[in-house]
Amino acid sequence: MIKRLSPIFRWTVCGLVLTLGAIQVKAQTPAPAAPAAPAAPAPAAPAAAAPAPATSNTPPPPTLASLATSVATLNQQVADIAAYVTNGQAGDYLATTTEGNNDSILKSGLNPQPAPANAKPGWEPAYPNMVPGPGHNAWMLTSTALVLMMTLPGLALFYGGLVRRKNVLSVCAQCFAITGLVTILWWLCGYGLVFGVNHGYCDPKTGAATASPLGDLSYACFGHTMFNFPNDSCQPQYVDSIPNGNYGYWMSNNVYACFQLTFAIITPALIVGGIAERMKFSALVIFIGCWMFIVYFPLAHNVWGVDGLFNGVWNAHAKVLGMDFAGGTVVHMSSGWSGLTLALIVGRRLGWGKTHFAPHSTVLTFIGASLLWVGWYGFNAGSACAADIIAANAFTTTTLATATASFVWPTMEYFLKGKATVVGFCSGAVAGLVVITPACGYVNPLGGMIIGVIAGTIPYLTTTYMKPLLGYDDALDVFGVHAVGGMCGAMATGFLADPLINPNLSGGAGGATMNNLCLWYDPSGKWLGHLLYIEQAKIVIFTMLISCIGTAIIGYALKFTIGLRPTPEQEESGLDLSDHGEEGYIL
Repeated sequence: MIKRLSPIFRWTVCGLVLTLGAIQVKAQTPAPAAPAAPAAPAPAAPAAAAPAPATSNTPPPPTLASLATSVATLNQQVADIAAYVTNGQAGDYLATTTEGNNDSILKSGLNPQPAPANAKPGWEPAYPNMVPGPGHNAWMLTSTALVLMMTLPGLALFYGGLVRRKNVLSVCAQCFAITGLVTILWWLCGYGLVFGVNHGYCDPKTGAATASPLGDLSYACFGHTMFNFPNDSCQPQYVDSIPNGNYGYWMSNNVYACFQLTFAIITPALIVGGIAERMKFSALVIFIGCWMFIVYFPLAHNVWGVDGLFNGVWNAHAKVLGMDFAGGTVVHMSSGWSGLTLALIVGRRLGWGKTHFAPHSTVLTFIGASLLWVGWYGFNAGSACAADIIAANAFTTTTLATATASFVWPTMEYFLKGKATVVGFCSGAVAGLVVITPACGYVNPLGGMIIGVIAGTIPYLTTTYMKPLLGYDDALDVFGVHAVGGMCGAMATGFLADPLINPNLSGGAGGATMNNLCLWYDPSGKWLGHLLYIEQAKIVIFTMLISCIGTAIIGYALKFTIGLRPTPEQEESGLDLSDHGEEGYIL
């Protein structure tokens, strides 16, 4: 029963048990006999039958062996409390039996673990016992809600205000449709393809994960299919409340799955900014469904998966020793390059170059940008997967970079264009958020300030001067802000990452190799050159290739089958009416 209680309460109970046991042992020790006083002779009594021996319900005193067991359990619980506070790896003191993994939780009914369909007789999961920590879990639940708010309503309002009024509902509908579609795909197989261990690539002798280009289907339908891998030593058997130690020691696996789902939702939603106001709703939905499998799932697995080919921090077998803390390549570069590629395939909007496509509601854009900024704390600080010192640093650098960029961008506008616009403030803030994303958990506050200046200048120059010069119709500047900003952030990480800020750079699976890649000099003064930027460049190139090639394949396939664009008449009247039969404003 004690195993069902919380760690702190169990610790207290065990302490009381030891104290009471010691008192009981002392009480049962016979006291020294006092000198007896002479007693008067008692009158003789008739002889009677000897009484039966009395029975006692008092439990036997604790033995040294039982006390040693209690002390060992108490020590383990104290160690786990320390590990919880420091977000370290938990112990394995919960008992297991042949009934399966986390037997004490199984018996409590809190986390039933049915045997998979392909389990053999005597099946029991081999994954170690772990329990979620309420504080870290609470922060990750909050972060998940914050990141979802970035898409609904943050991005929908931000993009919706930038388009013309006849297309505001089309943007909202596209964001909502993507949210529902990606959630279904994520449950069906996406989470396993990205964050599941690919058992076909495991070491045949030890069963340990090595390196793989994509996950497998063991987590299809969150583990409740015939593809579930029995007796799994690499990950929890199901996507349930047991922590997945590959990604967080004190966070439930299902919470992490939902957290990463929100990333998978906002990434394709960003592509809408490239083709806004000119792509059919049905074609976009089909495109996004295919794009998730061809671009997002492989890219996210290789950069973030515990057995990914590019996860230099946590995969000792990684082929490229790069890193991306919260999605500079996976989220922003992939969506930015895909948005540009798809925009080129779809073609320019009617009247582009002749008509001034001014935002119909700067107020909506301002509200959306503000929601994005607030939600981005879940995006960046939540990517620490715990409420720990790394999350605190990510929170700080995100604030500094975003605020700096939101000031630098309109300052550039003022000196080069004569006016600082509200759209400029909003664009600068979003650019700052984008550029700091891959670096926020690896750089110090000074690095955050440097990144803020970069974010306020390079994306501004790209969107203001390069787009008109090259003549591409990136409607809402998804390429200029997200693709260019993501590249700036990934490369800035290569030059500014600091091992003193994030102990995982030296204590992760990459160990001393990753640590040395993030140093200019070793302790003896030898020049090392901070060569992480070379590894980062490899990830940048791969992201560009998979995003552009994958988007081109899907885009041209749809263009020559169902078509991508509405008719000129429908585009002129607006996608709100042609696709949804509704109007955003009835005045």
